Amino acid sequence: MIDHVSIGVSDLKKARAFYDVVFLALSYVRVHDVEIPGQGMVAHGYGEAGSQARFWIGVPDKVDAAANRAGGNHFAFQAKSRLEVDAFYLAAIRGGAKDNGAPGIRAHYHPNYYGAFAFDPDGNKIEACCHLPE
Repeated sequence: MIDHVSIGVSDLKKARAFYDVVFLALSYVRVHDVEIPGQGMVAHGYGEAGSQARFWIGVPDKVDAAANRAGGNHFAFQAKSRLEVDAFYLAAIRGGAKDNGAPGIRAHYHPNYYGAFAFDPDGNKIEACCHLPE
């Protein structure tokens, strides 16, 4: 059900140093670093070595700060297909969510990452994603 979770932090460098050490106790490591030029987004993902990140930290961007009372918290739900991602997005919008990224490839994560993003009626950032090729 849950693909990954992201939390907003106030000091990314300090949080990265903290989680780098804390997760070693659980045999988890930083497996992914993302920076999206022009959007001001920098995030670090943790998981088992050689696997995808399941826990992310990042400084909330301006959109998150303005629209998301949770301060950048983000919940991504795993979809079995790209069609499920599309269906999730349509259901969310029809149910009163606000758009935060229509379904599509997010190659900055990896070449097959297909996701859709929305803010639920309470401002929580939700996502459905599929990692499979088309």
